[in-house]
Amino acid sequence: MRAALVQKKHRLADKEKNLKIIEETAEGEDSDLIVFPEMFLTGYKIMDKIRYQAEKIPGPSSTRISNIAANNDTNIICGMPEEVKNDARLRNTALLATSDGELHSYRKSYLANFGPFDEKRYFQPEDRLPVFETPIGKIGVVICYDLFFPELTKSYSQKDVEVIVAISASPSVTRKYFERVLPSRAIETTSFMLYSNLVGREEDMFFWGGATALSPKGNMIGKAEYFEEDILRVEMDLDNIANARSNRPVINDTRENVLSELVESMEK
Repeated sequence: MRAALVQKKHRLADKEKNLKIIEETAEGEDSDLIVFPEMFLTGYKIMDKIRYQAEKIPGPSSTRISNIAANNDTNIICGMPEEVKNDARLRNTALLATSDGELHSYRKSYLANFGPFDEKRYFQPEDRLPVFETPIGKIGVVICYDLFFPELTKSYSQKDVEVIVAISASPSVTRKYFERVLPSRAIETTSFMLYSNLVGREEDMFFWGGATALSPKGNMIGKAEYFEEDILRVEMDLDNIANARSNRPVINDTRENVLSELVESMEK
């Protein structure tokens, strides 16, 4: 599988401009999977305008991204605010448009609501962890703060996901946390891990970029520039997953009783 993790400066609250970036990037890439960061469609700090920027799926922007993916025989993941019928609160969503014209979505499970983040004011979390069986392999997606809850990626590994894609809007003050946790998630799941982060400035937030690709053994196979536009291109041999899972069988050795203890402790 060939993947391109796109690190380009978006324009805040300008969907047309950002869709053009997606289109031009797809036309110039020869990758099976093209990944854009969390909330790339609109930018992250649009909170006062978010109600007017959010769309349903399918909707105008997601349909356009779907057409871009199909026309360029690729698969595209892109973050966006999603409007949900009969619900005042929105979803922080990762859209997946496949090369065969299908639209899928993952909605953020854990909302950041500390420091500079105020996501619970606008978004509703969800519990659904869909596995996307695409023409290029089985993919699971997490969004930003989700990475700090290993039960999510653990769940994907139990469902035989091959590639876990993490998209984020991580400002520079949080960089060290992400760079520490990403290898752990790759090792714990014995899956390829792809990380795509916003780059550039939005008001008082500076996004550090640093797109990263990790092997199922936690080894770095690619790293993008910090604070600069870049595209990280990597090639992953999914056959290597079987070897990693044989050498370190954390999936097969997972004990349901131990996980039950975790659930029970949270219920007390």
